Amino acid sequence: MHADALIERVSHPQDAGRVPVRQAVTDLLRQFGVTTLFGNPGSTELGLFLDFPSDFRYVLGLQESVVVGMADGYAQATRNAAFINLHSAVGVGHAMGAIFTAYRNRTPLVITAGQQSRAILPYDPFLFSSQATELPKPYVKWSIEPARAEDVPQAIARAYYMAMQPPCGPVLVSVPADDWGRLCEPVLARQVSRSVRPDPLLLDQIGRQLDAARRPAFVLGAAVDRDGAWDDVVALAERHRAAVWMAPMSGRNGFPEDHPLFAGFLPASRERIVELLGGRDFILALGAAAFTYHIEGEGPHIPAGSVLAQIVDDPNTLAWAPVGTAVQGSVRQSARDLLARPRPASRRDPPARPPAPRAEPAPLMSVAYALQTLAAVRAPDSIIVEEAPSARPVMQRYLPILRPETFYTMCSGGLGFGLPAAVGVALGKPDRKVIGVLGDGSSMYSIQGLWSAAQLGLPITFLILKNRSYAALREFAPVYGFTEGDALHGVDLPDIDFVALARGLGCEAMRVSDPDALPAALREALDTKRPVLLEIEVA
Repeated sequence: MHADALIERVSHPQDAGRVPVRQAVTDLLRQFGVTTLFGNPGSTELGLFLDFPSDFRYVLGLQESVVVGMADGYAQATRNAAFINLHSAVGVGHAMGAIFTAYRNRTPLVITAGQQSRAILPYDPFLFSSQATELPKPYVKWSIEPARAEDVPQAIARAYYMAMQPPCGPVLVSVPADDWGRLCEPVLARQVSRSVRPDPLLLDQIGRQLDAARRPAFVLGAAVDRDGAWDDVVALAERHRAAVWMAPMSGRNGFPEDHPLFAGFLPASRERIVELLGGRDFILALGAAAFTYHIEGEGPHIPAGSVLAQIVDDPNTLAWAPVGTAVQGSVRQSARDLLARPRPASRRDPPARPPAPRAEPAPLMSVAYALQTLAAVRAPDSIIVEEAPSARPVMQRYLPILRPETFYTMCSGGLGFGLPAAVGVALGKPDRKVIGVLGDGSSMYSIQGLWSAAQLGLPITFLILKNRSYAALREFAPVYGFTEGDALHGVDLPDIDFVALARGLGCEAMRVSDPDALPAALREALDTKRPVLLEIEVA
């Protein structure tokens, strides 16, 4: 008889009330409301799945980065930590890019990584992790390999609480293979605070500055939507007649883009941010870094004559901000506290954002035309999960986001998030239509996610904007000294047949290149109750 089985079946008086680690963990997860597990299993993880509870669901991804991407989307959609099971060093290694993205997204993930049995760890066994807790750093909030098997449930409880505390993020627990069958004491879930109230004195100072401002501007980041603060921030902007911008590289939207106060999207360029915010005497960054840059810049960080204040849940972000007053705390609570102040003097509305010029069809359709058409036919409450970097500025003009929790992208800049995240969001919001807007280059980082979507029967519409290149690199080339006519290597992507790939992975698929056929093709794809991929040929 196997040693694990002996441990579980031999009864001793001191074992009364003790249960196998695997049962203690699943009982604990059930108390946390976590009954969906994401993984790609290896041999060291199999012990978790013996006597797997019937009320739990296991979501299989065909590669570990896909697993983490699905869990990331699911956790954001459900507002609860997702549980992931990876395979020792190799599985965590495959997943590291996606873990980095989850860390930047501030997504709560509880990651367990398999480890070889404790008895053979001194002998550097095959497929073990020599420094399991160090491997995912610095892109986890906490990592541990418990000293004893009996400590695994408590470690997972601690990991969950830490993942859910602001700023949220991934955590990792390395679990030796023989731990799952050991007996331990059950662990009960506790109530642990998940909110940080802002400093009332500093918030009052910000409130007085906002009240006194003549031309205020808000810069909103992903934490507005993450914290459920959308409606409160809209009310605050309307009270102060503030021009509202979205922060650079924000993974969520925090304001209706058809609102008269919406001014647009700030680029990740110091000089351009200063130019666009020029004339604003008070700038309030809510749930956003002030500011995220992508290219080198020089000069001031804010316009001359303006004052900056920042409210965000991440103390690290507040610490590196170069200027301004900084307050750590909940965006939603801060907005409500500011709304509780007496009404300020009335102000004029800021200049309205000019509408985008209408995109017209052409023999090889533009991205603007494709997204304008999608905006016209999609339901307003449908969810956009986007990873088309070169198309994002166009999307921000032609595919407006109008409601909370209807837009997701990655905050990291790393590719591979969008396609599996769409699967996770669809799992987390089964009553909503999910639309993945993907570049052809981006989608190939995690194309295996189509198989998971097909196996789960999720009604996702995947749109591939096929321009046959890493177009974002072409756009960046002049920043690094390239001129017209210079050879640019490694950016062309000819001859990828996404229809064949999707069908091979179990999804329905169509191709459209005629702009006149696009509206009907989009309606058909959006009405389909199963996963479908639409390859759209664009300029």
